[in-house]
Parts: sequence; structure tokens; C-alpha cells
Amino acid sequence: MLLGIDTSGAVSVAAARGTLGGPEPLEVLAVAGDDRARHHDEVLLGLVDEVLAAAGATRSEVTGVVAGRGPGPFTGLRVGLVVARTIAAVLDVPLVGVCSLDALAHEALAEADADSGPADAAAGPDDPAVGPGAGAPLTVAVALDARRREVYHARYRRTEGGDLVREHGPAVGAPADVAAELTACDLLVGSGAALYPELLPATSSLAHAGAGHLLQVASQLVARGEDLTDTAPLYLREPDAAKPTARKSALGR
Repeated sequence: MLLGIDTSGAVSVAAARGTLGGPEPLEVLAVAGDDRARHHDEVLLGLVDEVLAAAGATRSEVTGVVAGRGPGPFTGLRVGLVVARTIAAVLDVPLVGVCSLDALAHEALAEADADSGPADAAAGPDDPAVGPGAGAPLTVAVALDARRREVYHARYRRTEGGDLVREHGPAVGAPADVAAELTACDLLVGSGAALYPELLPATSSLAHAGAGHLLQVASQLVARGEDLTDTAPLYLREPDAAKPTARKSALGR
């Protein structure tokens, strides 16, 4: 049983049957999430147990963990990565990291494919058979709220062979500075697009990375031979609370 955890924006946890990079698509069995801000540490472990129970499994049956590396806010992102690392270490199972924006781009393509025809729509966007290999080449832009009036962003392309390829990013910038390149894509999703609709008109209501799609992206990247062992957080900029550069004198000098 594979466990996916992403806290780059909302909290999302998923369980899937299968092997990363295996010949068969992963079967996502259960997904749960919490969209509230600043509650990651309160709800994450409960969601892990909820998802595993829904999948008919226990923590001892977890064979691997996939963690979303962000980008995202410092505190929330750190909570998810610490929990993912702890579970993997305690159970002695492999841990891999995936850029969270990749998962949201994957979900945007899956949703577009599900909307494109009756057969795909019946399957639903979380069905592993519906995804980047199911439709025609498309370009996708993702923009997440980065606070400070900025967005985390990346651009993707789905190839003729169905591979999802990140062409630019992840990066952080002002919406006005990246609007032209992001709106040029066929699809534009993310909480940043919802926050700045005049500059970044979204093509879908998708806002945050889903752990089910995080697992599917990880499996596809492993199958392509990519190294996902790096689980360092993708902060992209310094924290708001910066360390002082020099001590202040108590005498005012």
C-alpha cells in the first residue's frame, strides 16, 4: 500500500495499491483532505489513519511514501514532510518526493480528459486510466498562492506519447509578471489563479495538489527513470521571519 501526503496548500492524503514505476497504473483507493489554512498539524495524522482505514489497510501495510515537496508556505509544507519522513523511517519503507505543482497539473489534465468525452467522464478524474496519456497534447499552467502578492508557478506540456513534462518552474513571481506566459497555456489552475482572476483567469476550480495525483505522478516519473530521492522542501524564497544580521546593543549604541 502506497501512501501519498501533500501539504503545500490544503492537506491531502491518499492511499493506492500498486508499485511505483510498475507496469500497471496505480489504483487510488482512498483520498481525504482538509482545505483549512494553518490546521495541518492538527489534522494530518488523523487523515492518514482515515485514508488507510478506507483503503482497508493499516500503517504496517504501507510499502512506500510519496511526499509533496511544495512549493508552499514554510510551516504547512514542513509539517507534511516531517510526517512523511517519520512514517517512512518508522516503517523502514522508501520515501520519494515530488513537486506539488506536478500533481496539480496532472489533475488538470485528468479533469480535461474526463470532460472531453462520455467514456472518460464516466471514469472520473481520479481513475488511473484517465490522465496524461488519455488525450491529445495540451499545455498546462499552475499558479498557487504564495502570499506577499506573489504566486508559485510552473508550465507543463503533455507530449504525443502522453508524458507530462515540466517546461518551466517551479518559480515564484508577481501575477502581473507571469500572466502572459501562464495564460498562453491551454489550461490554467491553482489557488493563485482563483486569487487573481483578472490577471490569471482559471480554466477550472482546481486549487490545490491532490495526493492521489501526487502518487500517480511519482509512479510515472519513476517509470521514466527519474531520481525522486530528494525530499527537501521547495521553499523558493527566504522565510518571512528573517534572522537578525547583528545584535542590538542594550545601551542603544
